[in-house]
Formats: sequence, C-alpha cells, structure tokens
Amino acid sequence: METIRVLQVDAFTDEPLTGNPAGVVPDADGLSDDQMQAIARELALSETAFLRSSDEADRRIRYFTPSQEVDLCGHATIGSYAHLREEGLERGTTTLETNVGVLEIEVEADGTVWMTQNEPTIREVDVGYDRVADALGVEAAALEGASDDIPLAVASTGLPFLIVPITYLSDLGAAEPDANAIQELTAELEAAGIYLFTFDALERESTLHGRMFAPGLGVPEDPVTGTASGAVGAYLDRFGAFDDDLPEELRLEQGHYVDRPGTVSVRVSDRVRVGGRGVTALDGRIAVPDAEDDEILEP
Repeated sequence: METIRVLQVDAFTDEPLTGNPAGVVPDADGLSDDQMQAIARELALSETAFLRSSDEADRRIRYFTPSQEVDLCGHATIGSYAHLREEGLERGTTTLETNVGVLEIEVEADGTVWMTQNEPTIREVDVGYDRVADALGVEAAALEGASDDIPLAVASTGLPFLIVPITYLSDLGAAEPDANAIQELTAELEAAGIYLFTFDALERESTLHGRMFAPGLGVPEDPVTGTASGAVGAYLDRFGAFDDDLPEELRLEQGHYVDRPGTVSVRVSDRVRVGGRGVTALDGRIAVPDAEDDEILEP
C-alpha cells in the first residue's frame, strides 16, 4: 500500500504542542477526494491542508475537517507555509489558489506568514440574545451588556462566523456550549461557527480574547482560528469598536480554555490580513488506500 508524508504543524505559536494543530500533506497531487477525507478523518485535527499544483497560482490548497471539505482555513494555511519556510521557501509574496479564489501569502524573514483574505462581508442578524446565550451556555445579560455599540453579526473574509461580544473574561471562560443548539443556529444563519470574544484579555498587549465553536464542521471548539480572526477584525472595523481609530495591528488571544494557547495578528486596511508563525510538531507517513477501496473507509 502506498504511503504519503503528513505533518502536524502547530500554528499561531512558536512552541510545539500549543496553538492550533493543523494537518499538512505537502504533496497531495493524485489524491482523490475520498482519500483526502480519509486522511483528515484519521488525523482527527480540526483541519488538514492538502497542497497541490495549480494552473492559476503558485500552489493550490484544499482543506478538510474530519467530516467534510471547507473552503478556507486560516491556521492550516499558516501551518502549511510555516512548513514550506522550514523546507527552504524564501521570504516574499506568493499566490495560493483556494475554493474562495486566489489569495496572496507573504512570508517574512522571521517566519511570520501573512494571509490576505477575501473582501469582508458583514450582516447584522436578528436573533434574540436569549437564544444565543442558551446555545453558548452563558448569561444573556453578559451578551447584552457587551453589545450596546457592536451588535450580533455574521462576518466573513472567506468563511462566515456569527460574531458575539461578551462582557468579561470570566463570562467567556464559563461558557458551556450546547453543540446541537449551536449547530442549529449557525445552519439557520448560514455561518460556519460562532466566535465569542471579550476585550477583557489576559495580556496587556492583546486586543481581545476569543473562543470559536463550530460543531457543524466537526469542530466542537477550535483552539486558534485564522478565518474567524480575520472576520472579527473586519467586524470591529465595520462597527467602529475603537471610535474609528482601529489599531494598525490587532492581537487576538485564543486557545487557553483548551490548553492550546496562541495569538493571531490581524491588520485591517482595504483587505484583511491575518498573520502568525508555526512550528512542526510531528513529521511522518501515513498509508493511503487505493482509490477503488475508498468506500470501505466511509463511517
């Protein structure tokens, strides 16, 4: 049976076994959809990135959760390019074909990877605070108190998230999400997940602390989420959260409540850019079934 190289790259961190672990398959040309899905299911990480050749850009990438393909994933992109940097990719700008179009990726000399995301789309949503609070397992008053100036909204820079502000870090940490209720709510709102955040961050230099729940994608809680970070950056800019004086670079904390702390840098100008570093934690090979045997891998 054929084997193929696979890695686990921890993104949005410099320390192995922190941040958000992404599967990376650096040479995925020739793999079928079923084979890629089987590998992602076996690795059991929130997303696995499959690097392929492209006729439209320098590289093509496809992303799979353990249960399905998704159009865009920030941490798996950062992880993929952190690996390529380790393999000798020079600093500079390159292009990446994704399911949402061709994106620009910049690799800096220190290994920081910047991912330019799609033009933001943001829409306010008419859902009651009680319903959202019940889904997240928090007090409705903690949501209402944080939402005087910044409303509940679905924001996207490639993947849509319901953005939900909450008052204090203690409220955020006490959340006990109901996966079924979140899945029903996000499906209704055509969102991939819920990003719950507070400006009451752990570190003085941080802008906010967030948590992201996407059970509909097979991800009960994602440690550190690049696509949601881009979406929340666009959201904060759209609703003037800093009195129209948005910092040049936002620093978003995430992952502490699942023991995988990491930070995401976000820059908002004409487009949203998400940045971070990554480190390889595992490097090995996995057996790949013949394409005609894919049906035996179905759950």
